[in-house]
Amino acid sequence: MSLESLIFDVDGTLADTEKDGHRVAFNAAFSAAGLDWHWDEVLYGKLLMVTGGKERMKYYIDEFRPDYQKTADFGEMVVQLHASKTRYYTDLLDQGRIPLRPGVLRLLQEARAAGLRLAIATTTTPANVSALLRNAIAPEAESWFEVIGAGDVVAAKKPAADIYDYVLKQMAIQPANCLAFEDSENGIKSSLGAGLATVITVNGYTKDHDFDGAAIVLDQMGEPGQPFSMLSKTTVNGANYLDLSLLQHLYQGRS
Repeated sequence: MSLESLIFDVDGTLADTEKDGHRVAFNAAFSAAGLDWHWDEVLYGKLLMVTGGKERMKYYIDEFRPDYQKTADFGEMVVQLHASKTRYYTDLLDQGRIPLRPGVLRLLQEARAAGLRLAIATTTTPANVSALLRNAIAPEAESWFEVIGAGDVVAAKKPAADIYDYVLKQMAIQPANCLAFEDSENGIKSSLGAGLATVITVNGYTKDHDFDGAAIVLDQMGEPGQPFSMLSKTTVNGANYLDLSLLQHLYQGRS
């Protein structure tokens, strides 16, 4: 078998979108709606244990706001808040305030040049994905990805494997021919559940997560002159940034 495809998570993997992106946008939406909800950085780290923005808001009320009295239209209010939050988030992206993580653009360009098939598997909304790709990569960057599995295209969010299963089915490809890229414990549970060998690049919110089963765990993908730090005991043959040669090595060494 040969490596044919790379499948990427978005939030925290392609860009550090959570702390200064989604969290800020959620708070702006809450304020605009006249709500006294506010998610500071510490609280948001706890809320990230739940994937999906609408699900995260419901979890916040259930676990952290016992004083809040839900109205009959609470479910619809959450949907509207999430739509508002998405508008604030895409505004941040349009302003260029959320750059890609180190090594991401270089790796995508190398993969395209080598003819690897690219895809996305994320719980964030399609609008969020489009805005990030358009603003942080290139106006036509959505066309770089054969399949973009995002948002509510599947009912069960990560850590369920459903979003990866969906992408694999749409691509008509076997998991043994792919590598996944994730940044969180929920993410790797999802990718491993779909049978995908997984590369992890942690961020500030996920550095202490359990990544058992990962092909490699790094602090970032790295660049020439900006090496990654190894967080797992993986043989990398002297490599200090993630490129196709290292990916082929990890793919060949998968169990």
